[in-house]
Amino acid sequence: MKPTNMSYWNPGTVTLIGIPGLEHLQFWIGFPFFAVCLVALFGNIILLIIIPAERSLHQPMYIFLAVLAATDVGLCAAIAPKMLAIFWFGSGSMPFDACLAQLFFIHALQCMESGILLAMAFDRYIAICDPLRHTSILTPSVLGGMMVVGAIRAIVLVGLLPILIKRLHAFHSIRIAHSYCEHMAVVKLAAEDVLVNKACGLFVGFSILGFDMIFILISYVLIFQAVFRLQQKEARLKAFNTCTAHIFVFLEFYILAFFSFFSHRFGHVPPSTHILLSTIYLLLPPALNPIVYGVKNMVIRRRVARIFFLNHGS
Repeated sequence: MKPTNMSYWNPGTVTLIGIPGLEHLQFWIGFPFFAVCLVALFGNIILLIIIPAERSLHQPMYIFLAVLAATDVGLCAAIAPKMLAIFWFGSGSMPFDACLAQLFFIHALQCMESGILLAMAFDRYIAICDPLRHTSILTPSVLGGMMVVGAIRAIVLVGLLPILIKRLHAFHSIRIAHSYCEHMAVVKLAAEDVLVNKACGLFVGFSILGFDMIFILISYVLIFQAVFRLQQKEARLKAFNTCTAHIFVFLEFYILAFFSFFSHRFGHVPPSTHILLSTIYLLLPPALNPIVYGVKNMVIRRRVARIFFLNHGS
């Protein structure tokens, strides 16, 4: 790495500075984030233990939930260690290629999570609008195909982002104003034309998050139409109750996602606020998802209680 006219040529390392303007508070900020990570890891690992072990949960919705839990564990593992090392030990330096790898894994896992939410919405649509054909439509091969297609879509499209960054050579700084390697935070360091990088970032965001959100909304419009056509109030409440957990998870994911996405590109949000909220966006849904679905499902609640009871009794 050699600086040329106040720029860095092919930098070998970069430095994450955490939360600009709040460096003096980062040590303390790390503790609530650490607590959220622990809740996320514990809750999702519990789901990954309970769902395969409980035959009554071998249904499409809970298979998707198990995949969502695995994705959330991966997301926590991708972001938390380095973020906490920055907050607690001031260890912000990392190889440039490792930064690009973190960027890829974080954004790919986000996109996979979006695809899983779309698959869950489709499952709810079939379960409510065409219940007699639910099991014949969502067969194991169809479920596997949906998950494979979602993973390939995320890997291929998100893979474009680090590849396009690697074509850049001159950077005006190697200090990333973020707590993790986010695409636009890295692109903004470049001292070259990054129009293609920005356009590709927008394309990936809209072709995955935008596409999924539109079709999830369409699914719920059709679901609500079917629910309100039911004659009995109890039947309407029961049908709606099966969707509430997914609706909550859908809203928390996409509201935070689009705030983070647009504020980094078009907004005038203070950097400290944006970075705090974008980090919360990555870590809060993985912590809330198992709680939301655990509270809604009696089988999961009983299995969790049994685990704690056996541990307490031993």
